Amino acid sequence: MNDWKKIYESTSPIKAQLAKAFLVDEHNIDAVIMNKQDSSYLFGLCEVHVPLQDSVLAKFLVENEAGLM
Repeated sequence: MNDWKKIYESTSPIKAQLAKAFLVDEHNIDAVIMNKQDSSYLFGLCEVHVPLQDSVLAKFLVENEAGLM
């Protein structure tokens, strides 16, 4: 994962999935979710990572999508 960068994080797995779907479906940017939540207590973060070359655009798109923030 050295060529990937975190562009979004949330305590909600649903919001992380929405961010990923927004990037993949609407903008054809590859994205993966790294779920770092504890499976027993459900605390922690879900992170969305994209390829390094797409990170600036992806971060801008996600930050300006009203439903994700």
